[in-house]
Amino acid sequence: MRNLVAVPVIILIVILQSAIISRITLLSGVADLPLVILAAWALQEEVDTSWHWAVAASLLVGFVSGLPLIVPILSYLMVVFVAQLFQRRVWQAPLLAMFSVTFLGTVGMSLFSLLILRFTGVPLPVGDVLGLITLPSILLNMLLSIPAYAVMRDLARWVYPTPEVE
Repeated sequence: MRNLVAVPVIILIVILQSAIISRITLLSGVADLPLVILAAWALQEEVDTSWHWAVAASLLVGFVSGLPLIVPILSYLMVVFVAQLFQRRVWQAPLLAMFSVTFLGTVGMSLFSLLILRFTGVPLPVGDVLGLITLPSILLNMLLSIPAYAVMRDLARWVYPTPEVE
C-alpha cells in the first residue's frame, strides 16, 4: 500500500514539470522538479522505496522528454544513490544534504546529457552549456529544493507514521 502513493505523486510531478516548470526559464536553464523531488524523498530516514520512485520517474521523464531514455534513468538513479549516501553520513544537517544532492544531481545530469548529445552528433559548446543551462538550472533547482524537502518530509511522515509510545 505504501508503494502505491508513488504512482499519483510521480505522475503529478511529471505533469507539473512538463506543463508549468519547464516554461519557467532562467537564461536557458530549467528547473528539474522530478530530480529535486527524488532527492528530497531519498533523504527521508524512514523511506525505503526511493529506488522504485527513481525508476518510475525516470521512465516517465524519458517518455515525455526529448533526451535518450538512458539519461534520466542513470541520472535519477545516481541522485537516489548520492542522497542515500548523504542521508547516512550527513543526517544532522538535512538541508545541507538536500542542497548538496541537488547541486551534484543537477551537474551530473547536465554533464551526462551533454556527453550523450555530443556522442550522438549534436554539436554543443561546453562553455555555453555550462554558463547558459547548467548554472541557471542549479539556481532554479536550489530554489525548489527547500519547499520540495518540506513537502516530501510531510509525505514521508504520512506514509511512514512513527508508532506512538505510551
